[in-house]
Amino acid sequence: MVLSSALFDRMISHCRSAYPNEACGILTGKGGTAEKLYEMTNVESSPVSYFMDPEEQFRAIKEMRKDGHVMLAIYHSHPHAPAYPSGKDIRLASYPDSLYIILGLASADRPEVRAYEIVDGEVKEAKLTVQS
Repeated sequence: MVLSSALFDRMISHCRSAYPNEACGILTGKGGTAEKLYEMTNVESSPVSYFMDPEEQFRAIKEMRKDGHVMLAIYHSHPHAPAYPSGKDIRLASYPDSLYIILGLASADRPEVRAYEIVDGEVKEAKLTVQS
């Protein structure tokens, strides 16, 4: 997946702003290139878990379809853990055609950002390209 440095920076900023809780959001676009980022509210307000506000998620999906976009990735932060899917992340991964981007914020000045394909409980790292 490809995303602009502006979207990448916005995703990091969103995750930092939610600290010490997890942040979450959706990246949409076409042809493997992200064009839009939706910052979602984590209704769990938790440092170890997230759940997107259902109304916000519905509006984002409706707008995404209107724009002719597909959901390319779901992102969330791990405020105190590495950028690797937790057991819960793996169990709840229900969009096999989307990537899961995790931002590890254990080192606040150097966030760790990784993307994964999670299908049927199997985790495989995916390429994430940031373009200026």
